[in-house]
Amino acid sequence: MSKAVSSEFRKFFTTRLWWGMLIAIVVAGAAFAALFAFLFTSDAVIGEGGPGLPTSDAELARTTFTSGIGVGYLLTLAIGVMTVGAEYRHKTITATFLAEPKRSRVMVAKTILLLAVGAMYGLASLTASVVTGATILSSRGHEPFGDPEIWRTLALSLLVLGLWALIGLGVGILIPNQVAALLIAVGVAWIVEPIIGAVLPLTEIGADIARYLPSQATNATLNVQNVSFGGTVSDQLAWWAGALVLTGYAVVMALIGTIRTVRADIS
Repeated sequence: MSKAVSSEFRKFFTTRLWWGMLIAIVVAGAAFAALFAFLFTSDAVIGEGGPGLPTSDAELARTTFTSGIGVGYLLTLAIGVMTVGAEYRHKTITATFLAEPKRSRVMVAKTILLLAVGAMYGLASLTASVVTGATILSSRGHEPFGDPEIWRTLALSLLVLGLWALIGLGVGILIPNQVAALLIAVGVAWIVEPIIGAVLPLTEIGADIARYLPSQATNATLNVQNVSFGGTVSDQLAWWAGALVLTGYAVVMALIGTIRTVRADIS
């Protein structure tokens, strides 16, 4: 098992993908933290008020520090897709299964890799966003670390990024065409699903369903407010329930992908 895990790590870290994604996620984390910190402490926004805006230093810090998570989980989702999609595209999946005939071990190794990579990227993203956001908030008279729950949110951000990578793994297996899998996964996660999550709360039944969507569960896990069309703040799950829902998506996608991989013919 250890050989399969080390093999997956070598595959990932011997390509330019890992440091390219690392640069992107660090820049995104710092940029979004700076943008939200300046935006939510500006006189225009504070004076305007409105639903969904932070009303305390703790909410302001949480929103600022996690503002880049949306881009972060899209990148880890893409990494999850490419972890297996690249093997199908470049025809290396056959050699992988010849080297390790027990396909379930390969999938477990890929899962371990993605959880570790998600945590690594999450740590890099949070470091950039926290340093940038805390500096700006402190300079504007706000206390960025006054609430102990902020540390829980930061820790859960690492879990969130790892789980989205596992969701990407499942998508990459279900759609062997890497380009199609990337377009569908990112398109649904970035555009389709957030729009559905904003529209559904306009009805009572839809609001109950929307809370269990992946992006809504992600916001609930991080204790970030969900805002629907019309500017209303929609109800969301407790942070632990959101984490369980997102974990459920990741486990189901990874299991479906594993079962399909174990049973499918590889040419």
